[in-house]
Amino acid sequence: MRHLRSGPRRLHTQELGGPRAKTVGLRSGEIADRNIRVILEAIRRHGPLTRTELGRHSGLTGPGITNILRRLAEEKLVTSNRRIGLGGGATATEFALRPEGAFSVGLKLRKRRGEIVLVDLSGQVHERAYFDVDPADKVRLVHAAVRDMVDRHAGLPVIGLGIAANEWTEDESDVIATMSTIARPYVENECTAGLLFERTIGSALPEGGLAMIIIDDDVQAGFLIRGVPYSGVHGRAGSIGEMLTGPDNVQLNTVVGFGSLRARIGEEDFARLLKGEEFSCPLLSQWIREAAGHLLDPIIAMAGFLAPSTVMIGGDLPQGVIQALIHQLSIERRDTSTRPIITPWISPMRPASFSGGGVALGAALLPFLNTLLLPPASA
Repeated sequence: MRHLRSGPRRLHTQELGGPRAKTVGLRSGEIADRNIRVILEAIRRHGPLTRTELGRHSGLTGPGITNILRRLAEEKLVTSNRRIGLGGGATATEFALRPEGAFSVGLKLRKRRGEIVLVDLSGQVHERAYFDVDPADKVRLVHAAVRDMVDRHAGLPVIGLGIAANEWTEDESDVIATMSTIARPYVENECTAGLLFERTIGSALPEGGLAMIIIDDDVQAGFLIRGVPYSGVHGRAGSIGEMLTGPDNVQLNTVVGFGSLRARIGEEDFARLLKGEEFSCPLLSQWIREAAGHLLDPIIAMAGFLAPSTVMIGGDLPQGVIQALIHQLSIERRDTSTRPIITPWISPMRPASFSGGGVALGAALLPFLNTLLLPPASA
């Protein structure tokens, strides 16, 4: 399969500071690649579409659209059918995405556990699996999980691997690239991966920035500002788990992280939660109240400084627990006994649209964004 050349990449710190000598334009080949992405993205989002409708969505000319559609059909990324006009009138050829034209493997990697998915071009999950991780042997275990997934679907056009991990190095990517038949993995942190999938595949969101909080062993946040992931100096933006929060001024990770939840409800009930079981118990309700009282502080800070259109909360907890946490946050924000002011400017909060915050799915999206689709900022 042909891979397009241009695509999003993570900016290094030195690229963000200092004067820029000049603005570099696109070469002719890069313009052609971008136009292909524009057409494929329009079909993915709004299809099926006729050539005339594609012209309205893309601003490209008829001959250019025809050439692009021919190339996409040769790559087996789109299909065509005849659309019958209203009342049996004139027909036109319409073009639709062919989801099985490309697949990608996405991997969410935590310290002791991993999740791996196989996703098609439409974002549909074809297989999901979980595996244990040993920090001392994680590269070999990651390679084994990816190899087994690809081998089980040997006949499919798998174009790449994406990894969502907060602790993954360039050297580890190099090792995976030498061990695997798939190209070198694309890597992002967990929150950014979840945000990219939410923004690209998830429900329609209002204009403005988007924030996501992931609750796991630690608590982290990610931000999309005008569709672009914002990671800050040395990638430290979103490290909210290290904040001192609540009236008792304790670190957020120690109150909201999984260690606190496990200690509060016990190993057996904690394992049930991670399996997706919905249940209620006084100890879980107590954790929700305490977690909300501390999580509200970073949410107030995000709302005051960034004013995102939506704050999403996700992770491996069941949807009912996350909804109960959001409900308790709405109670806490109106309680002036611990905070002397009401905070009406807080952005709307809602659960992430996908299980696990969509982190593994967002990892699978990374190869598509780097080879075939428009990044969210350009979509």
